[in-house]
Amino acid sequence: MRYMMSYDLMETARNMNQWLGASALSMASYPAFSAIPNPALSWMAAWGEVTERTFHRMTVKPDWGIDSFTCDDGKDHLVEVIPVVERDFGDLLHFCVAGREEQPRKVLIVAPMSGHYATLLRSTVKSLLVNCEVYITDWHNARDIPVSAGKFDIEDYTLYLVDFMRELGPETHVVAVCQPAPLTLAATAYLAEQDPSAQPSSLTLIGGPVDPDATPTEVTDFGRRVTMGQLEETMIQRVGFKYKGVGRKVYPGLLQLSSFMSMNMDRHAQAFTDQIQRASRGEASDHDAHNRFYDEYLAVMDMTAEFYLSTVERVFKSREIARNEFVVDGHKVDIGAITDVAVKSVEGANDDISAPGQCIAALDLCTGLPDSKKASHVEPGAGHYGIFAGRSWRDNIRPLVIDFMDANSRKPKAAPKPKAVAKPKATKAKLTAVKG
Repeated sequence: MRYMMSYDLMETARNMNQWLGASALSMASYPAFSAIPNPALSWMAAWGEVTERTFHRMTVKPDWGIDSFTCDDGKDHLVEVIPVVERDFGDLLHFCVAGREEQPRKVLIVAPMSGHYATLLRSTVKSLLVNCEVYITDWHNARDIPVSAGKFDIEDYTLYLVDFMRELGPETHVVAVCQPAPLTLAATAYLAEQDPSAQPSSLTLIGGPVDPDATPTEVTDFGRRVTMGQLEETMIQRVGFKYKGVGRKVYPGLLQLSSFMSMNMDRHAQAFTDQIQRASRGEASDHDAHNRFYDEYLAVMDMTAEFYLSTVERVFKSREIARNEFVVDGHKVDIGAITDVAVKSVEGANDDISAPGQCIAALDLCTGLPDSKKASHVEPGAGHYGIFAGRSWRDNIRPLVIDFMDANSRKPKAAPKPKAVAKPKATKAKLTAVKG
């Protein structure tokens, strides 16, 4: 019960801060006060506006916001987000551009399950939508999944990826962003052993902790210091009565958000102070740079407890994938079984979450893959976010990834032509019968 009480207490604190912001905004905006200009009232209204928006967006799943797309014909075409596979813990979505010919590249983006929604990759999707058929994994918020749906750990996650790859076929190019990089590598190796014909054409791993010990960071140091007992005691809570997943053990998104914020607290504090000043001067807007970023960054989701704990224990502590000792559903996966899927690693020189060296370790694990099918890139000056959604991605990394896909594409196998059925020859008896 105490796990559930602490979950509800966090939700209450969030709700209270949202209410305080709304109250301050309402009070400072009282019409009679406009007769007495006072900078303090303007500042109070600005603080309330920013505070209310900040704490409200923490519980709202952002919309994809990709309603239309301008194609080569100069016309805007509607974009429909269509579920291709629907599961309890996550769906496979397709961004279908109406009225456009099917694009030559089929790309599966594997979104991270690390506290944020898949919409964090919105700009990545938009950039690939230009000349690709884009699919993405859309993981669900654990607080909304009933306990009856069962568990979901890193093995289940890997099997979901296996099924998604099977669904899309061998001409697919897979791009795994951040956290899922090692599990996507394992899923590809699993297919190489169990169902080789379903392997993707290429695999691009962006800023993921394939070998966390290759270059230690604050994240990996934390995983080393803390024990599993301490993690379960301090980080795991039960979903409260307000949600469908009541009673499910989760790692709350609000706790994950506080961890993210604490890593760059000075920068975030300054960003919100500056935004309050802009709002008090009337310079803020719904779609300014601050709100565009934080509307997505602050929208967090809960992870199942078993997924979070198994990630820390098996990926970071035991380094099962880095040691090629990962087991999925009783089967020991051999990453060396990957022999004809081109693999590329992408890292940011200034990445403080998955530092350079952690992702490129995947290439050493692919012992059965020829060097001609291996590639790597380290983007100078890029941080973690920039290598998949910033200017570095748009200007430098995306063109390299597209070229890598084109160089390693598999053409879909043509359906076999039906055999021509020979017409039976008319016998003499039949001909006589017809004439008669």
